[in-house]
Amino acid sequence: MPGKRKHAVTLNYRAGKVVRAITLATILGSASPPARAQQESADLTARSLEDLMNIEVTSVSKIKQTLSRTAAAVFVISAEDILRSGARNIPDLLRMVPGMDVAQINASTWAISARGFNGRFSNELLVLVDGRPVYTQTFGGVFWDVLDLPFADIERIEVIRGPGGSIWGANAVNGVINIITKKGSETLGGLVLGGGGNLDQGFGAIQYGGSAGDSTDYRVYTKYFNQDHLPNSADQDGGDGWHLLQGGFRTDSALSSKDTLTVQGNIYDAREGIPTSDFPSVTASAPQNIEQLANQTGEFVQAVWGHTLSTDSDTTLRVSYDRYELNDIIRERRSTLDLDFQHHFSGWARQNIVWGLTYVYSPWNSDGNLTASFVPSKLNTQLFSSFVQDEIAIVPDRFYLTVGAKLAHNYYTGFDFMPSAGVTWALSPHHTLWAAVSKAERTPSAIDASARYTLSAFPGPGGIPVLVTFIGTPQVKDEGLIAYEMGYRTTVRRTLSIDFTAYYNNYSDQYTREPSSPFLDNIPPPTHFILPITYENLMHGETEGIEFAVNWQPTPRWTLSPGYAFEEIHMHLAPASQDTTSVAAAEGSSPDHSAQLRSHFVFTHALSWDTSAYFVGRLTDPSEPSYTRLDTQLSWLVGEGVSLSLVGQNLLRDLHEEFVDSTNSARRTQVKRSAYAKFTWRF
Repeated sequence: MPGKRKHAVTLNYRAGKVVRAITLATILGSASPPARAQQESADLTARSLEDLMNIEVTSVSKIKQTLSRTAAAVFVISAEDILRSGARNIPDLLRMVPGMDVAQINASTWAISARGFNGRFSNELLVLVDGRPVYTQTFGGVFWDVLDLPFADIERIEVIRGPGGSIWGANAVNGVINIITKKGSETLGGLVLGGGGNLDQGFGAIQYGGSAGDSTDYRVYTKYFNQDHLPNSADQDGGDGWHLLQGGFRTDSALSSKDTLTVQGNIYDAREGIPTSDFPSVTASAPQNIEQLANQTGEFVQAVWGHTLSTDSDTTLRVSYDRYELNDIIRERRSTLDLDFQHHFSGWARQNIVWGLTYVYSPWNSDGNLTASFVPSKLNTQLFSSFVQDEIAIVPDRFYLTVGAKLAHNYYTGFDFMPSAGVTWALSPHHTLWAAVSKAERTPSAIDASARYTLSAFPGPGGIPVLVTFIGTPQVKDEGLIAYEMGYRTTVRRTLSIDFTAYYNNYSDQYTREPSSPFLDNIPPPTHFILPITYENLMHGETEGIEFAVNWQPTPRWTLSPGYAFEEIHMHLAPASQDTTSVAAAEGSSPDHSAQLRSHFVFTHALSWDTSAYFVGRLTDPSEPSYTRLDTQLSWLVGEGVSLSLVGQNLLRDLHEEFVDSTNSARRTQVKRSAYAKFTWRF
């Protein structure tokens, strides 16, 4: 009980900081009351599917393009899709994307990848929020648990399956996800949201948006949720219940007729239960069962200045500062300063050019222990990069060639060169073919180059303990990819659209785990033998697959959105490799088949019903059977600005597992059937 009281005091103190920050921002920003209530998103059924195929996206080229002109496999999750999904987190939203593999490990941990190679930290998937990378350089992945935004503030989520290295740089290998939030002018007025259920025991958000003078719009918010634990494999308390408190703001200002400034920020505090784990021990004859709690805090602030030079030339400067502290198996602290400049020029006939420069500085330190540590424990890294891309209208409005390249220098492996080329051919206003070839690189993370953690322990000759220990090495090389893609988009009629993609990926220098020479060590005591395992680049392989996304309106009130993805992975070891696990893990950690079917039905203007079914094929390493997930939501517009939603999730089975983390850094629990009610008031 004293520990719980101490935690409550800490949480209340941090909650107080969030509330004070939001109150201050409200006072500073409320120079004038809002001119209009917070706007509702337009009903998707009022838009034709032809309109949907020509929505604008920015993540492919860092400039606005219609979806029909992009030489990439792009899926857009709109604000309407988010509203209808019934999802409570970003990972569940991504389940609707064909080719995305989303698997929940425990209550607060997910494995998410595009086109294979899934794991807790899928290090070949780059994730951004308004262009700001949230890919952690320590573990090579994303902390999905704290990537939590008010859904009402998300304009869309652009998901690229396939490489984006020539624009976004290293680690955009198998996919790019860009979460784009709404401007302050689109969220004016007040929002109060609350609800709860058997798993999401309580959640709520308060937000207010207004105008400060004639040139600035703003919003401030605070958000909280508390989630119950999931059961472990023995159907007992998995110990993974968690909660998160956060607050944030955004301002959008027109400084002049040619200049705009956007400033946004966020602060969060999360406390997570970790399923009971067995840790190897130097001093004990068997692994020790330890129950843990993880704390994670962080904040970011970002400013984006846009300047119009002329009708065909503009620049953007983005400056962001991000900091987090994680207290898990180890204690880790990282800060990141990110400077990004971009210039867009379309003044030459038939050419649309964008180029840019990036600088990233990231100081980092950690506190190790007997189980896990980093050597060195402190490090300051820098990244320099530049890119250029040119879209050339070979035949205006019909045939486009896009070529680009990224040159980057990172701390561990030096220079990377990532070129790409793509073509789009508009056969007619309703039919588009595209093809692309791209090179991408995945650079080492801190855990690859400097981690040291014990995998297992057992008594050796004469009773001397023997530890099997992974030891990172800075000698590892980049993992490489050359990707070949082609696609076809069509609107067969105004009520039916089809998006098809086929791809072939050639991977080189993939990591393997190789044994090294044993040695005697006495730190920590007692004296023990180390059997080291380290990374080498001794695996290569190929993947090939297809992806379908369809939208069909059989009636004006009913929309069906099926999707399907198939992929085969073939990996091979170099003759010098002694690895016995990496090939099976790479080939078996993602399903060969996956499918989605989403249904939206409008009964009346005030009542709608949404249902989503997701099929995920079996995994072979680690082994998991296939499963089908069924979610449903009934939405009722009670009155002006007031709505009520009843949501059921994972309705087909009471319990099921989705993923086993092969590194054992996150223990699994079972996803369970759940339901919740949500109340929303906009004013």
